[in-house]
Amino acid sequence: MNAAAANSNQEVYENIKQELKDWHKLLKEYQIPDTKKALFHTALTFLMYGSVWVLQYWLLANDYSFWWVLAISIFNGVALGRVFIIQHDCGHKSFTPKKWLNDTIGTICSFMTIIPYKYWAKSHDFHHAYNGQLETSDIGDFECLTTEQYAALTVKKKIRYRVYRSPAYILTLGGIIYVAIFNRFRFLKSEYFEKVKNNVTVNNFLFVSAYVLLAFGLSFVSDWKNFFIVQFANLFVFGTMALWFFYVQHQYEEVYKEGKENWNYLLSAIRGSTFYQLPRFMHFMTGNIGYHHIHHLCPSIPFYNLRKCSIENPIFQKYCIPLTVTQSFKAIFANMWDEDSKKMISFGEFKAKMKNKQESNSQKS
Repeated sequence: MNAAAANSNQEVYENIKQELKDWHKLLKEYQIPDTKKALFHTALTFLMYGSVWVLQYWLLANDYSFWWVLAISIFNGVALGRVFIIQHDCGHKSFTPKKWLNDTIGTICSFMTIIPYKYWAKSHDFHHAYNGQLETSDIGDFECLTTEQYAALTVKKKIRYRVYRSPAYILTLGGIIYVAIFNRFRFLKSEYFEKVKNNVTVNNFLFVSAYVLLAFGLSFVSDWKNFFIVQFANLFVFGTMALWFFYVQHQYEEVYKEGKENWNYLLSAIRGSTFYQLPRFMHFMTGNIGYHHIHHLCPSIPFYNLRKCSIENPIFQKYCIPLTVTQSFKAIFANMWDEDSKKMISFGEFKAKMKNKQESNSQKS
């Protein structure tokens, strides 16, 4: 990043701080949860996902091809993503006014998404509190190394990081690994998570018990394996979509990242989270999570109020980073944070940078 670009970015940051200094007041009215709306969206989403799930199971039970089930899972995996957004908002305590109702609905959702409710909510709260801080990018977020950190890795660890940030991983196995493995085992070692670690163990026991009982009960209707086939198909699509959304909402060239000493919460929300410009139907199916800059600024806003907030307060679109679906695929090349240019760069750009650095050092010597 040249001096002019750096100065331009700094000017934008200062404008954001000035023009959005009263953001709390602007967002206050949208933070009020509505029980009727919450229950309506819960019933609608459960009915949508559940009815299509029954159709998938019926197809297998009546010897229709697995490919029909897989094709339908493209829709139902996205519908499961909507179930997860309800769980997500319950974890933020923003979905309904009552804590017990949030926890009840969130826990029910977690048995469908197979993501443990309290453990994930705790890690997600951490992500919101420290989004864009370079020192904690490995907790509740897609791990992002700086060029200096990457250069210091062993060959084995560099290969691991390249695989982890590759399209092959993100768009295939990454989602199901994140959903079914990472969140089911207590990988997070920080003391911050000690209080919820036992919840994972209890949740795992209840989760396995529920799935075994359901498979056994449905075995009287058709082959017990059909239950797991339908579940896997939907979870695979859901996991892939969830991981992709999580990636593009915080990993792109112009993203705001900073060390904790200079980090700013407002900037991390407006410039560290994208506005994913999806078709209206996809905004509905994904619970308006595309309005991610507003969500990160104020996670107390329930998803059913995000679009209204955006329309009535265009100031929040003035400085955000909008991404269309087509543009979002460029984010796959945002592989690491370059401390010198203050932007995300690709592995290819890192290689060129190291080559130029070596040539420069050779000339000096």
